[in-house]
Amino acid sequence: MENTNNVIELKNVTKNYGDFVLEDVTFSIPEGSVCGFIGQNGAGKTTTINLILDIIRRDSGEIRMFGESIDADSARLREDVGVVFDEMGFHEFMTGRDINIMMKNIYKNWDEQAFFDYMKKFSLPTKKKCGAFSRGMRMKLQIAVALSHHAKLLIMDEPTSGLDPIVRNEMIEIFREFVVEEDHTILLSSHITGDLEKLADEVVFINGGKIVLSGNKDEILEMHGVLKCKKDEVSRISPSLIVHKELGTYGAEILVNDRHAAEKLYPDMVIEPAALEQIMIHYVNRKR
Repeated sequence: MENTNNVIELKNVTKNYGDFVLEDVTFSIPEGSVCGFIGQNGAGKTTTINLILDIIRRDSGEIRMFGESIDADSARLREDVGVVFDEMGFHEFMTGRDINIMMKNIYKNWDEQAFFDYMKKFSLPTKKKCGAFSRGMRMKLQIAVALSHHAKLLIMDEPTSGLDPIVRNEMIEIFREFVVEEDHTILLSSHITGDLEKLADEVVFINGGKIVLSGNKDEILEMHGVLKCKKDEVSRISPSLIVHKELGTYGAEILVNDRHAAEKLYPDMVIEPAALEQIMIHYVNRKR
């Protein structure tokens, strides 16, 4: 568990709200990687991020950041963390210049020159009130702030949600540039799996407060497959291979957990690679 190459480590973390329980959550994020944290709305992504940031307190379990327990000195650890939330955390009357002055007094490592360079790079006006910014501009402003205190870890909760595809692609390129430096790591929560397929190295999939899958993204995609067959052929498929099956009017679509084994066992059937979105949908529907 205590691997110094892991930037974030959660072990058996639980938070009980009564009507929702985050239960026994365990996963780790290697240094220098982009981890896509996926799940439908209400699955527990934001609760988990708030626990990592010590915004809320866990009921049990262990959380470590940069190899240290967040209980020890979470304020000091957060100096190296940039945070981008779905909602902008600045007063709407503030300008870029106001935000720069405020951040100078918050972060020891605040880099004023870097901040204004990012503002220029992202085509953000420094004198305009941020309340007048579009959603895309607000997200870019948060990213500019996150990057301007030389954070080693970016934690982002649905940063591309509600943005058009052009701006989303622009964001992805910004994140790619950030992780080019080896000690930079990203935890990116999203339900837009297409973005994560382009960007993520690791994937953690949460559903109903429990971790369903976690690991290397390419290995997870390589492992799963979508088998298509006639309804009367479903009984031929080994139950141990079936994650979930959807029966249609004429045929069946089955998510299998070992695509290569299925290809050997059923050479007469169509078995396609599974996209992250298909994997997520099947695992969610399996629980219903």
